[in-house]
Amino acid sequence: MDMILDEKEMLHRSQNDELLFYRQVAAGDIEAIEENCRQHRFLETEGVGRLSKDPVLNLKYHFIVTAALVSRICTEQGMEMEQAFRLSDYYIGRLDHIDTQAEIERWHNKMVLDYTNRMHLLRQNAALSRPITECLNYIYAHLKERITLEDLAACTGNSTSYISRLFKSELGESASDYIRRLKIDKAKNLLRFSEFTMVEISSYLSFSSQSHFIKVFSEECGMTPKKYREAYYGTHWKGEE
Repeated sequence: MDMILDEKEMLHRSQNDELLFYRQVAAGDIEAIEENCRQHRFLETEGVGRLSKDPVLNLKYHFIVTAALVSRICTEQGMEMEQAFRLSDYYIGRLDHIDTQAEIERWHNKMVLDYTNRMHLLRQNAALSRPITECLNYIYAHLKERITLEDLAACTGNSTSYISRLFKSELGESASDYIRRLKIDKAKNLLRFSEFTMVEISSYLSFSSQSHFIKVFSEECGMTPKKYREAYYGTHWKGEE
């Protein structure tokens, strides 16, 4: 194996640049990482070591390095270790199904934004009050059911007005808006990765009717559930650009 490298291959990007990127992910700095993705920094070759002469394979190797380092630094900054490594395994495992540099970049961006959003939520939750934390746990456990402000007040032993104020002050939205957003996120996953009909999804998530589900979904996503499924059904790594 030829181990002789030319001068350009010996020059690497400043370590400070790389550390800044990983620290932004660990800090949950969504805006900074979104800007990094918009600038296509992952595809830059200047100052980046060449791990393979095949450009696609080279990018896959760099993807794996990024996944390993991101999972490690996020673990150091508070993410549960098993969750961090499961995410890394998930994203690396699907590289086998990707054959172009453009797809690898999209999958990389999805991965780093996933970690960043989770770290952002982790840091946000660290500052949440006990009643709100209890409310969020209740919502996640009963998302398929119809959840009211009265349910949240009862599970925390507080008044509805107090819980309502806490949602606004700590999460920046009403309890009903928060619940609706999570239900629509769940519906989007079902539309993309299941064969459930609109009627079945609306019933599963306890919407009052199919028409109500379609109305709420359209308001949240800017398109009907039918059009969303037509656009994104079965897409695992190409995102929703």
